[in-house]
Amino acid sequence: MTGRGRREDWRKLDEADVRIRPGRGTRPRSKLRPEHADARAAMVVEVDRGRWTCALDSDPGREVVAMRARELGRTPIVVGDLVDLVGDTSGRPDTLARVVRVADRSSVLRRTADDNDPYERVLVANAEQLMIVCSLADPPPRTGFIDRCLVAAFTGGLTPVLCLTKSDLASPDELLTGYADLNLPIVVTRHDAEPESLKESLGHKVSALVGHSGVGKSTLVNKLVPDADRATGVVSAVGKGRHTSTTAIALPLPGGGWVVDTPGIRSFGLAHVQPDDIVAAFPEFVEAAEECPSNCGHRGPPEDPDCMLDVVTAAGDATAGRLASVRRLLVSRAGLDEYQD
Repeated sequence: MTGRGRREDWRKLDEADVRIRPGRGTRPRSKLRPEHADARAAMVVEVDRGRWTCALDSDPGREVVAMRARELGRTPIVVGDLVDLVGDTSGRPDTLARVVRVADRSSVLRRTADDNDPYERVLVANAEQLMIVCSLADPPPRTGFIDRCLVAAFTGGLTPVLCLTKSDLASPDELLTGYADLNLPIVVTRHDAEPESLKESLGHKVSALVGHSGVGKSTLVNKLVPDADRATGVVSAVGKGRHTSTTAIALPLPGGGWVVDTPGIRSFGLAHVQPDDIVAAFPEFVEAAEECPSNCGHRGPPEDPDCMLDVVTAAGDATAGRLASVRRLLVSRAGLDEYQD
């Protein structure tokens, strides 16, 4: 057939003869999602390379390994999250369930890598307490780190508890005096005795443990949970510990409750925290803070000469020591302390 003949054949075609194959992604997607009415409730106890170990009904004896369902996309799931599972929840070897829902979190422990990093990292979800582990010697206590952990607890909805270790090497009195105005629950332990008071504080609660490497956190965990077998390390000659915990894991306490052992942390960034978030944790200062000028850092003169928090102490509604403690936390949040090793 000549070229002219082919052109004449094309002229005889109409729209009924043309079939256009739709490209990828043009098919409308349904917004309907399965309800998963038969889903099982569970708590995430460990995360490892795209697999989540979950305790059905928060029962440590019924662990299931799960993957994240496609409909969740890239929804972050961390230790402590309460989730719903479908699929094979028998927990037998080589079985895999699916996480189809993540419940709203009642609290979050989060940090940034440093004060200039805008990316928040959620370490633990739904913990009731933040146990800040600090050694009294070998290595010496770092109050800047403690202050930053307190900020993270107050702004994340956790109750902070200060746990002082190695009291057989140094007295805790000076450190206790420094934090007296914050009315913190404080537990003091020593290497040569069982941590009975700590066990009482942790019982029947979900608690996250955080601390510098070398402060004795893993040693405490091994005493609290004899089957934990967490690795322990030694402190170097320059007073720094080596990381022994590399991932967060929730461990069941023999008497009930969970303790979440987090990796040893060298720095605790607070780029996500605003000054008002800290003041909100202290009810006696909230109303006065609302009268402060815009962008007030609440640190008082000379940085914030018109800050109204001083009015609260002048009226006798709070002690000067309490205000000084709050402002120390604000200074820590601003990155003006030595909080890194």
